[in-house]
Amino acid sequence: MAIACPPIYICYNSYMSNYKRFYNENYKYVFFTIVTYNRKPILLNNIDLLRSAFKYALNKYPFKIYAICILKDHLHMILKLENNNDYSEIIRLMKYYFSIKVKSNSILPKSKLRKREKCIWQRRFWEHTIRNETDLNIHLDYIHYNSYKHYKIVPDNWEFSSFKKFVNLNFYQKDWCNFDDKNKIIELDFE
Repeated sequence: MAIACPPIYICYNSYMSNYKRFYNENYKYVFFTIVTYNRKPILLNNIDLLRSAFKYALNKYPFKIYAICILKDHLHMILKLENNNDYSEIIRLMKYYFSIKVKSNSILPKSKLRKREKCIWQRRFWEHTIRNETDLNIHLDYIHYNSYKHYKIVPDNWEFSSFKKFVNLNFYQKDWCNFDDKNKIIELDFE
């Protein structure tokens, strides 16, 4: 028996013919990885500015940060969207606001200046539309495992994460990320 698939909207990036974004109004959760330019460790030192950047985007488009983990040079998050077609613009606005407000000490090459780039973020971001509850749980685990993956800090001790929110919702135990949990996650790589 064939399963009917919901309609898919794909955005082709004009300068990369094989670069596609998946837009589908039936899916509301999207996982993102957003990385700083050359992995500059600027996010934690500018955490209040990053929060303001999300508020700036929220003033333009409705969304909720369902889960997040912010590290020095990148972040992982799941957004719950009212309109799945908005996520590229939400990320663009967040990156834009952060970029114009952050102090940058780097000297930029002329090629970057001509394109009006500040070299704060990598140009693109990685996205994955969450398809079902299992997919959501896998990505939640990956997000909350990241503080341990990069810094060997257990999730409950990492303040730049939504882990404690999920502990309060009884989704995780406070001591989550033990040996068995790590073995389930260790092969995942969404960077």
